[in-house]
Amino acid sequence: MARRKKEPQNVHRKNISAAAEQLFMEKGIERTSMNEIAQAAGYSKATLYVYFKNKEEIISFLVLESMKTLHEYLSEALHPLNDAKTGFLAMCHAVLRYQEEYPLYFKMVLDNINIDFESRDFLPEEKETFLVGEAINQLIASYFQSKMESGELRPDIPIVPTLFTCWGMISGTIQLATNKEAYIYQQMGLSKEAFLMIGFETLYRSLSV
Repeated sequence: MARRKKEPQNVHRKNISAAAEQLFMEKGIERTSMNEIAQAAGYSKATLYVYFKNKEEIISFLVLESMKTLHEYLSEALHPLNDAKTGFLAMCHAVLRYQEEYPLYFKMVLDNINIDFESRDFLPEEKETFLVGEAINQLIASYFQSKMESGELRPDIPIVPTLFTCWGMISGTIQLATNKEAYIYQQMGLSKEAFLMIGFETLYRSLSV
Protein backbone atom coordinates (compact mmCIF):
# COMPACT_ATOMS: atom_id res chain seq x y z
CA MET A 1 0.00 0.00 0.00
CA ALA A 2 3.03 2.30 0.41
CA ARG A 3 3.41 2.55 -3.35
CA ARG A 4 -0.22 3.57 -3.72
CA LYS A 5 0.15 6.41 -1.24
CA LYS A 6 2.72 8.03 -3.55
CA GLU A 7 0.35 7.99 -6.51
CA PRO A 8 -2.04 10.89 -7.17
CA GLN A 9 -5.58 10.49 -5.91
CA ASN A 10 -6.95 10.46 -9.46
CA VAL A 11 -4.88 7.35 -10.25
CA HIS A 12 -6.58 5.47 -7.44
CA ARG A 13 -10.00 6.75 -8.48
CA LYS A 14 -9.42 5.58 -12.04
CA ASN A 15 -8.20 2.16 -10.88
CA ILE A 16 -11.25 1.70 -8.69
CA SER A 17 -13.73 3.04 -11.25
CA ALA A 18 -12.28 0.79 -13.97
CA ALA A 19 -12.82 -2.26 -11.78
CA ALA A 20 -16.32 -1.05 -10.89
CA GLU A 21 -17.19 -0.48 -14.53
CA GLN A 22 -16.28 -4.05 -15.41
CA LEU A 23 -18.44 -5.37 -12.59
CA PHE A 24 -21.32 -3.10 -13.57
CA MET A 25 -21.17 -4.49 -17.10
CA GLU A 26 -21.04 -8.09 -15.89
CA LYS A 27 -23.48 -8.02 -12.98
CA GLY A 28 -25.40 -4.76 -13.23
CA ILE A 29 -25.09 -1.75 -10.98
CA GLU A 30 -27.64 -2.81 -8.39
CA ARG A 31 -26.09 -6.25 -7.85
CA THR A 32 -22.55 -4.95 -7.46
CA SER A 33 -21.39 -4.22 -3.92
CA MET A 34 -18.66 -1.89 -2.71
CA ASN A 35 -16.89 -4.88 -1.22
CA GLU A 36 -16.78 -6.58 -4.63
CA ILE A 37 -15.44 -3.40 -6.20
CA ALA A 38 -12.69 -3.20 -3.57
CA GLN A 39 -11.67 -6.82 -4.17
CA ALA A 40 -11.67 -6.43 -7.96
CA ALA A 41 -9.56 -3.26 -7.74
CA GLY A 42 -7.13 -4.79 -5.24
CA TYR A 43 -7.94 -2.37 -2.42
CA SER A 44 -9.17 -2.93 1.09
CA LYS A 45 -12.73 -1.81 1.67
CA ALA A 46 -11.49 0.86 4.09
CA THR A 47 -9.10 2.23 1.47
CA LEU A 48 -11.85 2.21 -1.15
CA TYR A 49 -13.92 4.57 0.99
CA VAL A 50 -11.02 7.01 1.10
CA TYR A 51 -11.47 7.62 -2.62
CA PHE A 52 -15.22 7.09 -3.06
CA LYS A 53 -17.89 7.61 -0.41
CA ASN A 54 -20.38 5.28 -2.07
CA LYS A 55 -21.35 3.54 -5.30
CA GLU A 56 -23.25 6.60 -6.54
CA GLU A 57 -20.04 8.61 -6.45
CA ILE A 58 -18.26 5.96 -8.54
CA ILE A 59 -21.07 6.05 -11.09
CA SER A 60 -20.93 9.85 -11.24
CA PHE A 61 -17.18 9.69 -11.83
CA LEU A 62 -17.64 7.17 -14.65
CA VAL A 63 -20.39 9.21 -16.32
CA LEU A 64 -18.21 12.32 -16.14
CA GLU A 65 -15.25 10.57 -17.73
CA SER A 66 -17.46 9.20 -20.51
CA MET A 67 -18.91 12.68 -21.17
CA LYS A 68 -15.41 14.11 -21.49
CA THR A 69 -14.72 11.46 -24.12
CA LEU A 70 -17.93 12.35 -25.96
CA HIS A 71 -16.83 15.99 -26.00
CA GLU A 72 -13.53 14.93 -27.58
CA TYR A 73 -15.32 12.86 -30.23
CA LEU A 74 -17.65 15.73 -31.12
CA SER A 75 -14.81 18.25 -31.22
CA GLU A 76 -13.07 16.07 -33.80
CA ALA A 77 -16.29 15.58 -35.77
CA LEU A 78 -17.31 19.23 -35.92
CA HIS A 79 -14.10 20.48 -37.47
CA PRO A 80 -14.56 24.01 -38.88
CA LEU A 81 -13.19 22.94 -42.27
CA ASN A 82 -15.85 20.24 -42.71
CA ASP A 83 -18.82 21.13 -44.86
CA ALA A 84 -22.19 21.06 -43.10
CA LYS A 85 -23.17 17.55 -44.17
CA THR A 86 -19.78 15.99 -43.46
CA GLY A 87 -19.71 17.54 -40.00
CA PHE A 88 -23.29 16.62 -39.20
CA LEU A 89 -22.86 12.98 -40.20
CA ALA A 90 -19.56 12.85 -38.32
CA MET A 91 -21.41 14.20 -35.27
CA CYS A 92 -24.00 11.43 -35.59
CA HIS A 93 -21.29 8.78 -35.80
CA ALA A 94 -19.50 10.32 -32.81
CA VAL A 95 -22.66 9.81 -30.74
CA LEU A 96 -22.94 6.27 -32.13
CA ARG A 97 -19.35 5.56 -31.16
CA TYR A 98 -20.08 6.85 -27.67
CA GLN A 99 -23.13 4.59 -27.36
CA GLU A 100 -21.17 1.54 -28.51
CA GLU A 101 -18.24 2.20 -26.18
CA TYR A 102 -20.26 3.36 -23.17
CA PRO A 103 -23.67 1.67 -23.38
CA LEU A 104 -23.98 1.71 -19.61
CA TYR A 105 -23.80 5.51 -19.44
CA PHE A 106 -25.54 6.35 -22.71
CA LYS A 107 -28.98 5.96 -21.15
CA MET A 108 -27.91 7.78 -17.98
CA VAL A 109 -26.85 10.79 -20.02
CA LEU A 110 -30.27 10.83 -21.72
CA ASP A 111 -32.09 10.71 -18.38
CA ASN A 112 -32.70 13.71 -16.14
CA ILE A 113 -29.55 15.42 -14.91
CA ASN A 114 -29.08 17.51 -11.82
CA ILE A 115 -29.31 21.23 -12.59
CA ASP A 116 -29.83 22.47 -9.02
CA PHE A 117 -26.41 23.41 -7.71
CA GLU A 118 -27.61 26.00 -5.23
CA SER A 119 -28.16 23.37 -2.55
CA ARG A 120 -25.36 21.33 -1.02
CA ASP A 121 -26.96 18.01 -1.91
CA PHE A 122 -25.01 17.15 -5.06
CA LEU A 123 -21.79 15.42 -6.02
CA PRO A 124 -18.92 17.50 -7.47
CA GLU A 125 -18.91 15.18 -10.50
CA GLU A 126 -22.55 16.03 -11.19
CA LYS A 127 -21.79 19.71 -11.61
CA GLU A 128 -18.75 18.96 -13.75
CA THR A 129 -20.84 16.64 -15.94
CA PHE A 130 -23.40 19.42 -16.34
CA LEU A 131 -20.64 21.84 -17.42
CA VAL A 132 -19.25 19.33 -19.95
CA GLY A 133 -22.78 18.92 -21.31
CA GLU A 134 -23.10 22.69 -21.66
CA ALA A 135 -19.76 22.79 -23.49
CA ILE A 136 -21.08 20.11 -25.88
CA ASN A 137 -24.22 22.15 -26.50
CA GLN A 138 -22.15 25.25 -27.21
CA LEU A 139 -19.90 23.31 -29.56
CA ILE A 140 -22.87 22.09 -31.63
CA ALA A 141 -24.61 25.47 -31.51
CA SER A 142 -21.50 27.24 -32.80
CA TYR A 143 -21.17 24.74 -35.63
CA PHE A 144 -24.81 25.17 -36.62
CA GLN A 145 -24.44 28.96 -36.49
CA SER A 146 -21.35 28.91 -38.73
CA LYS A 147 -23.06 26.68 -41.30
CA MET A 148 -26.18 28.86 -41.28
CA GLU A 149 -23.97 31.87 -41.98
CA SER A 150 -22.24 30.01 -44.83
CA GLY A 151 -25.64 29.24 -46.36
CA GLU A 152 -25.38 25.46 -45.94
CA LEU A 153 -28.08 25.17 -43.29
CA ARG A 154 -31.48 26.82 -43.24
CA PRO A 155 -31.27 30.33 -41.79
CA ASP A 156 -34.65 30.09 -40.04
CA ILE A 157 -33.92 27.26 -37.62
CA PRO A 158 -33.85 28.20 -33.90
CA ILE A 159 -30.42 26.94 -32.92
CA VAL A 160 -30.83 25.77 -29.32
CA PRO A 161 -34.19 23.99 -29.74
CA THR A 162 -32.87 22.47 -32.96
CA LEU A 163 -29.71 21.08 -31.39
CA PHE A 164 -31.74 19.54 -28.55
CA THR A 165 -34.14 18.04 -31.08
CA CYS A 166 -31.22 16.66 -33.09
CA TRP A 167 -29.68 15.19 -29.95
CA GLY A 168 -32.95 13.48 -29.09
CA MET A 169 -33.49 12.15 -32.61
CA ILE A 170 -29.92 10.96 -33.08
CA SER A 171 -29.78 9.19 -29.71
CA GLY A 172 -33.29 7.82 -30.15
CA THR A 173 -32.51 6.43 -33.59
CA ILE A 174 -29.33 4.83 -32.29
CA GLN A 175 -31.20 3.24 -29.38
CA LEU A 176 -33.93 2.00 -31.72
CA ALA A 177 -31.40 0.51 -34.13
CA THR A 178 -29.62 -1.21 -31.25
CA ASN A 179 -32.74 -2.61 -29.61
CA LYS A 180 -34.47 -3.63 -32.86
CA GLU A 181 -31.47 -4.68 -34.93
CA ALA A 182 -32.81 -8.17 -35.73
CA TYR A 183 -36.30 -6.86 -36.52
CA ILE A 184 -34.94 -4.13 -38.82
CA TYR A 185 -32.95 -6.68 -40.77
CA GLN A 186 -35.87 -9.12 -40.97
CA GLN A 187 -38.45 -6.55 -42.05
CA MET A 188 -36.33 -4.14 -44.11
CA GLY A 189 -33.29 -6.14 -45.08
CA LEU A 190 -31.11 -3.41 -43.63
CA SER A 191 -28.12 -3.75 -41.37
CA LYS A 192 -27.95 -1.56 -38.29
CA GLU A 193 -25.38 0.64 -40.03
CA ALA A 194 -27.48 1.05 -43.19
CA PHE A 195 -30.60 1.88 -41.18
CA LEU A 196 -28.73 4.48 -39.14
CA MET A 197 -27.28 6.10 -42.25
CA ILE A 198 -30.79 6.52 -43.68
CA GLY A 199 -31.93 8.05 -40.39
CA PHE A 200 -28.96 10.41 -40.16
CA GLU A 201 -29.35 11.50 -43.79
CA THR A 202 -33.07 12.13 -43.29
CA LEU A 203 -32.40 14.29 -40.26
CA TYR A 204 -29.74 16.28 -42.12
CA ARG A 205 -32.13 16.98 -45.01
CA SER A 206 -34.54 18.62 -42.56
CA LEU A 207 -31.82 21.15 -41.72
CA SER A 208 -30.13 21.73 -45.06
CA VAL A 209 -31.01 24.38 -47.60
